[in-house]
Amino acid sequence: MYATTEAEVIRKRDELRRQLRLGVDLTAPPRTLAAWLTEWLQDVKAHDETRASTLRRYREVIDTHLIPALGGIKLDKLTARQVQRFLTSLKAKAAPATIVKIHGVLRVALSDAERMDLVPRNVAKAAKPPGLSRSERRALTHEEAKALLSAIAGDRLEPLYVVVLATGLRRGEVLGLRWADIDLDGKVLHVRQTLQRVNGRLTTVPPKTHRSARPLPLSKLAVRALKQQRARQAEERLRAGEAWHDLGLAFASVIGTPMEPHNVNRPFEQLRSRAGLSWLRLHDLRHAFATFLLDDGVELRTVMELLGHSTIRLTADTYGHVLPARAWEAAFVIDRALRKGSG
Repeated sequence: MYATTEAEVIRKRDELRRQLRLGVDLTAPPRTLAAWLTEWLQDVKAHDETRASTLRRYREVIDTHLIPALGGIKLDKLTARQVQRFLTSLKAKAAPATIVKIHGVLRVALSDAERMDLVPRNVAKAAKPPGLSRSERRALTHEEAKALLSAIAGDRLEPLYVVVLATGLRRGEVLGLRWADIDLDGKVLHVRQTLQRVNGRLTTVPPKTHRSARPLPLSKLAVRALKQQRARQAEERLRAGEAWHDLGLAFASVIGTPMEPHNVNRPFEQLRSRAGLSWLRLHDLRHAFATFLLDDGVELRTVMELLGHSTIRLTADTYGHVLPARAWEAAFVIDRALRKGSG
């Protein structure tokens, strides 16, 4: 231990003792943050069932932002103040949501370093990314939904769009849906896989969380759309003949292979314009599903489960604009109850 003054020696001694109490492995060779992030990706995240798409996002954040700015700092010397300054510096060149994601990757990486006794604490937890202002998308009205259904009538992808609107499925979930996952007689479907691009190839993977793997009750509208899709796909299968790939997908290309996601969005953009809804995105159909349910008084937890959200807070934050109307209705209920009680 080297120091220029006795006070500094004492300070360093006390810091070493503190790290020992916290279980830090003082015999581990010193490493920079860059070295740890590289090791973390290769030896930790690559072997804990982290999705390939998630690993790609981690690597992009690490290579583009974390290593250039903080990579040269010793892992055990990184401070919360340095992390905070880094996050603040990003404000001039990145959106708040991007900064939150960058901070999230660093926080997770340092959490694993803390778990493995490489650092005494996760300093990223003490740093705060910028707050996210909730931008509320315009909600589809009942009249606009009817106009959309009229505009998509007869289109090859009409059943897909109807199912998304009637179930709240994500695009990857509806494209990964198999006939084996659908019980039309029981009026229920099960989300058991999702279509994603992994290493440049479209492939099906398990849902990201246990809440994403969920059963969904089917409305009459959804059942009718799925029956229409089954009949249409049977015709396409006959036309394709030996070229048909029997993968069991409910929504597939004209030869049975997984559909390119962009080929789902592009036709939708043309159809929405026909309905006078140029602002509408495909993902907004999922939002419309949730908004219609909340508007009609369905419990927030039920909507959370149907959407496959990981937490009820996520549902509340996403659809908070719908809840005030329900809150006013609750106030009227209290008025009625108190009038009865005082009468």
